[in-house]
Amino acid sequence: MKLEYPYTLEPQETGGFVVQFLDIEEAFTEGATPEECAFNAAEVLTGILEQRLEDGMDIPLPSKRGRRPVASPSAAVQTAILMRMTRLAEGKTLAELARALGTSWPAVQRLEKPNANPTLKQLERAAHALGKRLVLEFEGS
Repeated sequence: MKLEYPYTLEPQETGGFVVQFLDIEEAFTEGATPEECAFNAAEVLTGILEQRLEDGMDIPLPSKRGRRPVASPSAAVQTAILMRMTRLAEGKTLAELARALGTSWPAVQRLEKPNANPTLKQLERAAHALGKRLVLEFEGS
């Protein structure tokens, strides 16, 4: 699953653009150019989703892109979101995943924290315990 959140670019009378995400009401920013808007969009999206994770709030799935530009949160935030979404989709609690991995509840909880920096080995083991495969991808800019 790709976490690419669509946004709108509204030209301003004084120049520049306002960016508003379709799926996250509180996520908006601005920029002088579409390129600056894209950079700022990724930054604000990362910050807001990171805060939602820390607060235990729901993370909405991105809506269909259509012809709109999209932004993705940082890799660390994406990892935490995807771990949480996958665990919940598989109907597992943190305690159940901890037992499956033979580790502690706090260790598994850290997999869903954006600043925990899990290793690829930890992520692979967690994915396997959830009946999934970890797949990495590099994309062009």
